Amino acid sequence: MSEIYRVDVEITAPIYDTEVTSRVIDAVENIFPTADLEAEFGEVRGEAHTLDHFSEQLHRQEILDTARGEFFANREGDAFTFALKKQAAFEDYVNFSVGKPDELGEIAVRVRVDEPSLEEYVDHIAPPTEDGRPVDT
Repeated sequence: MSEIYRVDVEITAPIYDTEVTSRVIDAVENIFPTADLEAEFGEVRGEAHTLDHFSEQLHRQEILDTARGEFFANREGDAFTFALKKQAAFEDYVNFSVGKPDELGEIAVRVRVDEPSLEEYVDHIAPPTEDGRPVDT
């Protein structure tokens, strides 16, 4: 039986005067290909309802523990937030932005989980690992 996940993903990224709008859109689409995006007033805004592609990238890059740490460190109730570097995203690479903000701005992501629980959803997209390998929860 497959799980049903109900999530709302809000994505924003600034577009600076020195940047090409289409490249910022491409960066966001590389990481969140199912997002409905709009560019206006110096930023890209979008909404998605799945993180499947993002999860595949976390698995491929073997950064599940890093992702889990970011998700749980930035949890508020039924939501979690994280930021990604735009330049890395443009290259179809997930790189969490931590510490000092990136000079080109970041892709800010807020994920609100309706079903199941936030913990179960995080386990789905970034499962716990043992010796670097995902383990079933």
